[in-house]
Amino acid sequence: MRSFRNILIALVACVAAPSWAASLSDDLLERMSEADVVLLGEIHDNPAHHETQRAALAALQPKAVVWEMLTGVQAGRIGAQLINRPEEMARILDWAESGWPAFAMYYPLFKAVPGARIYGGAVPREAAMAAMQAGEAVAFGADAARYGLTVDLPPAEMAERVELQFAAHCEAIPRDRLPAMVGIQRLRDAVLAREVLMALEETGGPVAVITGNGHARRDWGIPVYLDRVRPGLAVFALGQSENGGIDGVFDAVLDSPPVERDDPCLAFTRSN
Repeated sequence: MRSFRNILIALVACVAAPSWAASLSDDLLERMSEADVVLLGEIHDNPAHHETQRAALAALQPKAVVWEMLTGVQAGRIGAQLINRPEEMARILDWAESGWPAFAMYYPLFKAVPGARIYGGAVPREAAMAAMQAGEAVAFGADAARYGLTVDLPPAEMAERVELQFAAHCEAIPRDRLPAMVGIQRLRDAVLAREVLMALEETGGPVAVITGNGHARRDWGIPVYLDRVRPGLAVFALGQSENGGIDGVFDAVLDSPPVERDDPCLAFTRSN
């Protein structure tokens, strides 16, 4: 497996960026360059996190990029010429209806690696619904056991994950529904890992992944499934925090100021 190439690392120093981006140092990029897979975590609506991802992609030039935000069908619609037409690209991807932050935040990441193959690791809505009804193993399919989805989580981990889901949903979701939500999270991690392995097989790597911090974390996320299926694979997990706040284990964490956002719990208040 080829590791991330060291070429172009020096370009990052030439990129005009806010002062917080200086923490994406040559040493950190060197560590990333030694991996077969680099997970670039984010808080989805923080532009600073996307600029860090863009700078990393521009420096590392991976052969493939796996996107949490795209399904496999959507990824298949993206060609080299489309990347130069942002408005058409957003339309073809139905981005405005996707629920993700503005396409303008993500478009520079596509532009940073125009030659990379695009892969989609999003779980389609139908599969997520199947996971809610029948469990993540059924929704994943034939390789569920290989990826560990037929094995229950340790009780302590499940309890911690349920509590995080309860807090994330503003304590407005009945607790008996939360284990199924944890199952969907496991499904998403495994699907992203499966897509990473496909990208490695088809391109030879290296592979970068654009995803939320929860999927990038070493202790629960994509690395758990990669290690199960391909032990020994060189994986680097970058987390990005706001004012030092982040859950999980990462190989490195970069910090930036929080963005102003509405209270997400207002949506639950209005629906009651």
